[in-house]
Amino acid sequence: MLVLLFMKRIIGGLSMDKERLKEQHRVNNVVAKIKHNLLKKEEEYTKAHQETSSVEKNYVQNAKINTFEIDDRIETNAEVQQQKQLVAKNVETEKILKQQVQTLKDLKKSPYFGRVDILDEGEHTPEKLYIGISSFVDEDQHFLIYDWRAPISSIYYNGTLGKVSYNAPIGSQETELLKKRQFLIQDAQIKNMFDTNETVGDNILQEILGSASDEYMKNIVATIQQEQNTIIRDTHSDMLLVQGVAGSGKTSAILQRIAFLLYHSRSDLNADQIILFSPNLLFSHYISEVLPSLGERNMRQVTLAEFFSQRFEGLKVETLFDSYENNLVTSNSSSTTRRLKESANFMVSVTDYVHQLAAIDLQFTDIMLVDRIMFSKEMIREIYASLPQAMSSSQLFFETKNILIKKLKVLINEETQQKWVSEQIDTLSDEEYLSLASDYKHTRFTEIADEEHYLALKLVKEKFQPVYDAIYNNYFLDIYRQYSLFLKEKRNGSETSFNNRLELHRLALSDCAPLLYLRDLLTGSGQNHRIQHLFIDEIQDYSLAQLVYLKFAFPKAKLTLLGDSEQALFAALQEPQEFLRNLEKALNVNRARVIQLNKSYRSTSNITNFIKALLPDGSKIHAFTRPGKKPKILLAQNEADALAKINLQLSQLLAVHGTVALITNSLEESKLLYRKLHSPLSATLITNTTRALPQGILILPVYLAKGLEFDAVVAYNISAVTYPNEQTLGKLYTICSRAMHELILLSIGDISPILSKVPADLFTLEQQITLPHNN
Repeated sequence: MLVLLFMKRIIGGLSMDKERLKEQHRVNNVVAKIKHNLLKKEEEYTKAHQETSSVEKNYVQNAKINTFEIDDRIETNAEVQQQKQLVAKNVETEKILKQQVQTLKDLKKSPYFGRVDILDEGEHTPEKLYIGISSFVDEDQHFLIYDWRAPISSIYYNGTLGKVSYNAPIGSQETELLKKRQFLIQDAQIKNMFDTNETVGDNILQEILGSASDEYMKNIVATIQQEQNTIIRDTHSDMLLVQGVAGSGKTSAILQRIAFLLYHSRSDLNADQIILFSPNLLFSHYISEVLPSLGERNMRQVTLAEFFSQRFEGLKVETLFDSYENNLVTSNSSSTTRRLKESANFMVSVTDYVHQLAAIDLQFTDIMLVDRIMFSKEMIREIYASLPQAMSSSQLFFETKNILIKKLKVLINEETQQKWVSEQIDTLSDEEYLSLASDYKHTRFTEIADEEHYLALKLVKEKFQPVYDAIYNNYFLDIYRQYSLFLKEKRNGSETSFNNRLELHRLALSDCAPLLYLRDLLTGSGQNHRIQHLFIDEIQDYSLAQLVYLKFAFPKAKLTLLGDSEQALFAALQEPQEFLRNLEKALNVNRARVIQLNKSYRSTSNITNFIKALLPDGSKIHAFTRPGKKPKILLAQNEADALAKINLQLSQLLAVHGTVALITNSLEESKLLYRKLHSPLSATLITNTTRALPQGILILPVYLAKGLEFDAVVAYNISAVTYPNEQTLGKLYTICSRAMHELILLSIGDISPILSKVPADLFTLEQQITLPHNN
């Protein structure tokens, strides 16, 4: 019997070797065709680049033509516009060809990663489909590779052997999945290959996920799991909440979702209609190469601080990180006020306040031109009050603006008769005259008086432009004074802190959303109807007030929200279903869905099991079976001892790993350690303005580590003083879950009681110490 089993295994191995030779032969043929196509595309790209350079050269020459005479100027403008359009067209063509060249270069190295054999009903011969990062057809338009986002490719991610279905443009289709084969191809050579009934086999994942951390997040569409594929291909939900444990691949799944949506809705969706709110500039850089590697242009990325700062020019807006640092030392009273402002109910109070405001309550201000009052606040209030009060506040504001603009036009016409205007026309130089006359290209004045009146209007309009801007931009309403009165009414005393900050040109983060909401409800401004998809990462760090405003600001956008409730640094922990219920109620969304990702792929199984033990519901996390060292806990007697131990550990880790992160509780701690460790270790300090993630030793606070991963992590001072209770669990969990291969925790003095939950066999100690236990 044993002999028969042994012979069967040998025969099976020989059969697989034969299959591997056949598959390598196909890889060689496909790569040869890719190379042939690549040469043609490179020639087309070179030609397009030369044409673009030629057109740009002509554009520059035409722009320099003498335009002293009006007729010459009109003709030249037409030619310049034509050349400008040609430049834009050629640049776009060149950009498309450049992307095609890059895609073919990527395919040349690794043409595909999967194969499925299917048999449609009524057919007798199975069809073999190969799945890669992009489609590729031969000269006869036969598909040699299918794009991973194509409807039929979902079989590879979702299907198990047997009857399967997939969504196609013509509706749901059924077929029989006979074989699923996975490849690891590098430099056109098959490194690994096997047949499986799973989405992606563990040995492929072991090889890919075991590699070192990089400056950029990697494109790993070959490792998409079934639950991630569900997220990627969801086109139905108006709000998709992805709750994923640390290292579960939620960020990569979301970026792949963006690539899928751009592929799926190519005719009516482009990258400019998608916005991703990322936690910080460093994270934005970290994920910046994923979409281009999938052949798509990057969506618009913005941090919450950037978004608010653009709307409060001249004010320094508090960032999430400033808020975190400030909350470390804030009073209970301030914390209570902040939580009130960040609630959904506070935004409801803003709406109610706007609805009950009368004209007398609005904080109008004079519209000035230098030191001259053009429209007094009393006049503006009279206009507002004279309109039908059944209108909404935004309608009343819109009509008031229209009336003011009409009055401004009357003032402009009257001003043209002033003496200063005729005097200025008489003293115009040729250059000034041409500048004023540039937009009456096809007009011929028969009377000098008509031409002078036209020039007078131009001069007066230029002078009165600030008045028009003030009307158009709603500067005749003092929104800060209005918000201060609102705060006084809703939480008397809180307006003092707001006004004090305003005097210093500063704005608390908790004030941004309600202040903008108040402004926009009153004025009817602030909404962008063009954005179709809004993605928000680290959703657990956003307040409901902020989310209410973002939904208001992008009313047509479908929401994709992702985060990990256990990593909440700026807000209280919430269960995913509870958070979803609160979101549905606050945002009034119809089709909402929550998807949970509970398998962690980032860390070794030893690190993941240690992290699981920290959490009260850690049993829900499933560790990926990648072996590694146990986390190590070091005990230091004082700061000098801690520095010596850190210095040694960082040096040892750097000899093995590319990125080693020393993560602290605060920026102040990071700066202190950087000053003491920089010289001997050549470390890099990471702050909230850092845009790139270099190799080597990195020192950073916990809130900047979110969303990132490092080969090795050293957690600084996990003492009972720094992490005294469950309220600090989110920070400790976040730090530990950044580590891919090694995790070291150092404590100065008594270790945090949070670690008392962790069984002793899940970590190693530098020396025998007794962990404190919770009473």
